[in-house]
Amino acid sequence: MAGLLYRLGRFSARRHWLVIIAWVVILGIAGLTYSLFAGTISSSITIPNTKTSQVQDELADKFPSANGGNGTLVFETTDGKAFTAAQKADVKDFLDGIADLDGVKEVRDGFTTQDQLDEQRQKIVDGRQQIQDGQAQIDQQKAQLDQQKAQAEAQAQAAGAAAANSAAAQAGQQQLVQAQEQLEQAQQKLDDQQRQLEQGSDLLDLSKDIRFVSSNGAASIGTVQFTKSTFEVPQETKQEISDRAESAKIDGVEVYVSNDIAQGVPSILGPGEIVGVIIAALVLFLMLRTVIGAAIPLLSAVLGVGVASLAALSFSSLVEFISVTPVLGVMLGLAVGIDYSLFILNRHRTQLKAGMGVHESIGLANGTSGNAVVFAGTTVIVALLALNITGIPFLGLMGTVGAVAVLFAILIATSFTPALLSLLGMRILRKKERQQIGRTGSVQVPNKPMSTWRAVVTLVAGVAVLGTIALPATQMRLGLPTGASEATDSSQYKAYKALEDEFGAGQNGPLLVVADLPKAIAKDDVTATEVTIGQALAKNDDVEAVLPIGASSDRDIIAFQVKPAGGPDSVSTETLVKDLREQTVKTDDGTVTLGVAGNASANIDVSEKLANVLPLYLVVVVGLSLIILIVVFRSFLVPITATAGFILSVLASFGGLTAIYQFGWLGSVFGVHDPAPILSFLPIIEIGILFGLAMDYQLFLVSGMREAYAHGASAKVAVQRGLHAGRAVVTAAAIIMISVFAGFIFSESSTIKPIGFGLAFGVLVDAFVVRMLLIPAVMHLLGKSAWWIPKWLDRILPDVDVEGAKLERSHPGDDRGHRGAHAVAGAAAGEHRGSHAADVEPDANPHEGYTPTHRA
Repeated sequence: MAGLLYRLGRFSARRHWLVIIAWVVILGIAGLTYSLFAGTISSSITIPNTKTSQVQDELADKFPSANGGNGTLVFETTDGKAFTAAQKADVKDFLDGIADLDGVKEVRDGFTTQDQLDEQRQKIVDGRQQIQDGQAQIDQQKAQLDQQKAQAEAQAQAAGAAAANSAAAQAGQQQLVQAQEQLEQAQQKLDDQQRQLEQGSDLLDLSKDIRFVSSNGAASIGTVQFTKSTFEVPQETKQEISDRAESAKIDGVEVYVSNDIAQGVPSILGPGEIVGVIIAALVLFLMLRTVIGAAIPLLSAVLGVGVASLAALSFSSLVEFISVTPVLGVMLGLAVGIDYSLFILNRHRTQLKAGMGVHESIGLANGTSGNAVVFAGTTVIVALLALNITGIPFLGLMGTVGAVAVLFAILIATSFTPALLSLLGMRILRKKERQQIGRTGSVQVPNKPMSTWRAVVTLVAGVAVLGTIALPATQMRLGLPTGASEATDSSQYKAYKALEDEFGAGQNGPLLVVADLPKAIAKDDVTATEVTIGQALAKNDDVEAVLPIGASSDRDIIAFQVKPAGGPDSVSTETLVKDLREQTVKTDDGTVTLGVAGNASANIDVSEKLANVLPLYLVVVVGLSLIILIVVFRSFLVPITATAGFILSVLASFGGLTAIYQFGWLGSVFGVHDPAPILSFLPIIEIGILFGLAMDYQLFLVSGMREAYAHGASAKVAVQRGLHAGRAVVTAAAIIMISVFAGFIFSESSTIKPIGFGLAFGVLVDAFVVRMLLIPAVMHLLGKSAWWIPKWLDRILPDVDVEGAKLERSHPGDDRGHRGAHAVAGAAAGEHRGSHAADVEPDANPHEGYTPTHRA
């Protein structure tokens, strides 16, 4: 690979305009395919074959009228007073206009719905009065009939037997019998009416806490029912509703759109992200002290992000992209694109200052540092592609798009960057640096190891600190964003708070409960069955109200809307969903089973499934980590310590996420106004990305230790030399990555914010605590045993020349005949390790003639 990259670097240097134009053409082609084939991006996160989706499929099949998602619009008067007649009319007109949109089944304004509920309650009151009046009439008629019977009996006794058997007497008796039957029929009819009335009353009592107009009359709920589930509604339809709500001109009334409609696609680059890129640019400038040099990694990264994003989104009409997918690609593309280009750039600058020719330096930098870039990037790609093993489509697609972004970052770093370097020639160096070419000399390197006491203290203190930071992760809960997570000035947030304040927290996440009956029931038995099941549902803790929706056409399922006491992301609602799914209801016909759907239920299912696949993915990533590091470092203990450090970094990152975004600590600093569960797919995404980056840092630091040890330095001195050689590149790379990721913390999207923080904090911990403090301490304490490996395994392991040392030995000079002054490393900071000749015993060097590599 090193030789191939060397030749690619030389080719790009000689044909720099061809390479540059080729990449511009590729960008243009990607833009063209995007404009021709790009589809819509969904703001909703779904997973097939969940319990919620199964219920929704059943509704679509048997209960079309109840199928389809619901969106909520909240109308609130600006003066806090009850709606006027004119305002009510305007609200109804506004909702009627939405009914014509594609994908909208029907709309219901809260005033009409509330009036219907109130009328039903009034009918119950009126019905009871009518029944009472009817019962009084029947009682009066019974009394009159009893009196007539008594008179007839008295007359019969007085007239004697012959008169009693006369035709007239018999006719009178028959009339009394008929009157008795009529009274009994009337009583039966009245009893039936009273039973039905009481059943209706019971149903209304179950739903008494469900309102569509607030008790003070100042807020109203408008409901939009879609033809499909909320997650499948086209973004265009949702956006049109949001736009109309924002531009609605209803005098004295504010219109807010809830999160199930207004959750839009976040912008790929906002102010926070741009600030992150600017900080990265400043780091590059301070490090290189040249504007031209700082511009090359940025230009390369932006080109890579552009090509990768446009190419990936060209497939968005074939597969469903969720809104965070392209943003994740941009995050990774910018971060690794800058770093990978920087590694090659710095190596090239170091070699130029040592006297090497431009083209040879570009080729050698591409073959050595570029080889390390390919290895590091491949590690990240493998970790991201492994997300496909989870079996969760949107997560696998996120990993694939992220891997594509990293792939293009590698390709551009190893071709476009060398072309730019060739185009600039010696101008990549400052004037002062060009004047000192060939007079760099060598720099003193550490020959004294750290003290054992310092290593022990560093290790114990570091683990204790990271363990303490990780403690909140033991209480981490997973969920998806609600309206409460959005910006306080957003429509979603205002809608969420208005519903919570005026109608109760449960109004933000009503549950759709479907009862599967053991067999179809008669039409007359529907209401009684609704009462039986509804009362069973109401007995659950945290159920505030139960509203029957109706029965299917063949009357074998009945649907209910259940209003929980807590919000959609509360622990109580999660518990309620699980309890309802486990609950059975006994009826005369058998056992009724319950299914639960709705937005809150779907969020719970998504989070649960992601939590279930997290351990599997962690095992795969840890296994990959051990295998890769055993091959690279030819050691058992080094991979184990590296993997342990990675796990510490991840747990500490999870702890920080939980403390800030779930507990609300330092919320004012990070814009967390309403703490909530952690984004459900964030832990698994973070594991994949941090794994790849952690292996990068491990490579740049520990390979230097291995090299120094292989060339005669003692194991403990080798630790210091490796750290001295690699710390500059790790520091620069980490600061740049942290800057880029941290820019997303201040995104407008509640989904993007925690991703940016988790990755920025994870890189901070892994680079500066684990790789630069804990790993050197552990390596010092292990000594020679760190490099032990069974001889039989050493023989069969492939020789992975990650940094192109063999290539460097075969190209000791440049194409102008310059020689040997390039035995340097620490390219990111211009540090040089030197040949360490004085420290190498002849019989201790297993590689005769080996020249220490340049670290980049």
